[in-house]
Amino acid sequence: MKGFRRRVALATALAFVGPVVAIAAAKSIISMSGSTSVYPLAVKLATEYHRLHSDVGFRIAQGGSDIGINDVAHGRVTIGDASRDPEPGVDPHGLVFTKIARDGVCVITNRGNPIHNLSQSQVQAIFAGRVRNWNQVPGHGVSGAINLITRTAASGTADAFQNIFMTPTLRIAGSAVAKQSNGLVAQAVRSDSHAIGFVSFDFITGTNAVGYQGVPCTLRNAKSGQYQGVRNFWMITRGSPTGAAKAFLNWVTHSGDARGIIATNWIPLS
Repeated sequence: MKGFRRRVALATALAFVGPVVAIAAAKSIISMSGSTSVYPLAVKLATEYHRLHSDVGFRIAQGGSDIGINDVAHGRVTIGDASRDPEPGVDPHGLVFTKIARDGVCVITNRGNPIHNLSQSQVQAIFAGRVRNWNQVPGHGVSGAINLITRTAASGTADAFQNIFMTPTLRIAGSAVAKQSNGLVAQAVRSDSHAIGFVSFDFITGTNAVGYQGVPCTLRNAKSGQYQGVRNFWMITRGSPTGAAKAFLNWVTHSGDARGIIATNWIPLS
């Protein structure tokens, strides 16, 4: 699975082209690619940093954590964005992972099917395909087949979901429809009353965020430590960061301005 995920990442590098943050007059350009979960935060951080440091511009793309990791390893970008933890012996050598924030992963359903809570065993039964009909799920608002939505293999959110909600050996059913981004998962669930998927906190708008192990999936609960579906966000460089990238990452990890941005929809590091 891991080797396959990296082959996908290499084949689809920079799949989604993102915004350019004022590079015309910039003396230094920082390019980024990777996680679709980190992407909204990266754009906000880059925009504020450019406001404070007009000589630094940004070019940001997305497409999946493994894409960002492979892009930075091959020198295609300055910084790779990832929403999964480093994998020693699997990730390319010479990379430096800088933790910038934490994020919640929510199981989501359509608002027409407002499941209130699922235990870990229930999540596993649904996503492994052992439970296939909503009639078998307590609190269901619809009847009929469960439509599983998952992420493509390059996704850090998929990796986090596997590690937090599933087990190393229990995989998501092959019948699940794979989407390339958090936004596409949320869109699929919003448009299908029988669908269930998982997304980063920043993408739950318009869906029903399902509680996990008796705790509602909210940013407040994640910040307090009650909600357990939490993973790390990383920015990655090839070797120790230098120049403009070093200054930017130092600002991201140490400034009150950056912490304020992170706190709006993510979990600042303590």
